[in-house]
Amino acid sequence: MSPLTSKGFGRPGSYLRNKASGSTGSGGRGRRGRRRYNIGGERHVNPADDGVVRKPYGWLVGLIVLSLVITTFWFREMPDGGPLHTVRTGVQTVAAPFQSAGTWVTSPVRNFFQWAGDLGVSRSQLQALSEQNDYLRARVVELEEAYLLDGRLAGLMSEVPTGVPDSAQLPAAVIGLPSSSYEEVIVLNRGTRDGVDVQMPVVNQQGLVGVTTEVGPNFSRVRLITDQNSGVAALVQGSRNRGIVQGSLSRDLRLSFIQIDAEIEAGDRVLTSGLGGVFPKGLVVGEVIRADGEHDTLYQLITVRSMVDFNNLEEVLILLEAPPSIDNLPEPILPERPSAENPGG
Repeated sequence: MSPLTSKGFGRPGSYLRNKASGSTGSGGRGRRGRRRYNIGGERHVNPADDGVVRKPYGWLVGLIVLSLVITTFWFREMPDGGPLHTVRTGVQTVAAPFQSAGTWVTSPVRNFFQWAGDLGVSRSQLQALSEQNDYLRARVVELEEAYLLDGRLAGLMSEVPTGVPDSAQLPAAVIGLPSSSYEEVIVLNRGTRDGVDVQMPVVNQQGLVGVTTEVGPNFSRVRLITDQNSGVAALVQGSRNRGIVQGSLSRDLRLSFIQIDAEIEAGDRVLTSGLGGVFPKGLVVGEVIRADGEHDTLYQLITVRSMVDFNNLEEVLILLEAPPSIDNLPEPILPERPSAENPGG
C-alpha cells in the first residue's frame, strides 16, 4: 500500500484530482462552497455547511417579549404612577424645549408648502367659488333693493297729505306703464284680495296720479289724470275758483270752466275740490303754467302741468277710504210736516 493510501487519501492519483477540483485531502470547498472530505477513499459533505444564509430571528422575538413586559408594568402602575411614568415624564420635560425649537424652525417651511399647495386649486373649485360669488352678489343687490323700497314706501306714507288714515293707505308697485299716449293707463300689483275697488284715488309724493278703473284679484288698472278721457274736480288754491281738470295727448292738463274775469296767474297751485265723491279734498293736481283770458269766450284757457313724473313711476298709494259718492248718499231724514187738521201740533 502506498503512503498516500495508508494516510487515507484514497487511491493513487486522488490527491492530484482533488487538488485540480479545488479540494485537498485535508478538506476544502467544492464548486458550490460546500466542504468535502475524503475519508477512507469516500467523499463526504458537511451537513451543517449547506450554503443557506440563516437569518437571526432571535433578537426580534426578544424585542416582542420586552415590549409585552414593559406594557404590562405600565398598566399596572396606573393610575398612581410608578418608575416608568416617572421616566416618561422626565424624558418629555427634557425634550419639550427641543420640540418647541423644532416647531419654530420648521414653521416657515410648513407655511410655505401650505401656501404652495393652495395655489393648485382645481378648476371645479374655482367654478364653485365663482358661482357662490355670483349668488352672493345677486343676494346683496336683492337685499339692497328691498331696503330702498322699504325706505321709499315709508317716505311715501309719511309725506303724502291725503287726509286719509294710514290704515286706509295701501302701498302698491307699478308693474305696467302706458303702452301709448292715446291711453294713459298703468297697472299696479294690488287687487281685490287687498281691498282695492274701482274709483279709488291713486297718489304719490308729487300729487294725484289717477283713479282705478279695473280691478282683478291681484292687479288693478289706473287711468292717469293725463289721459284725455280723465276728469278731476279741482279748484285754484289762491282764488278758490272751481273747475274741471282734463288730460290731453301732450300730457298737459287743461283747467276748464274758470270765469273770464277770475284772477288766475302762472304758478298758482291747483288742488282737488272734493266734489264728485271720488277724490278727497286738497290733493295736489298741478301748477298753472299759462292762463289766457283775452279772447271772446266765457271761460279762460288755463294750462296746468302735473308735478308727477309719470315716466318714472315706481310706487304709489291707493286710498281705500275715499269720500262717498253723491250717487250713494243716504236718504235725508226730513221733519214731519204738520197736518192740516192740527197746524199747531
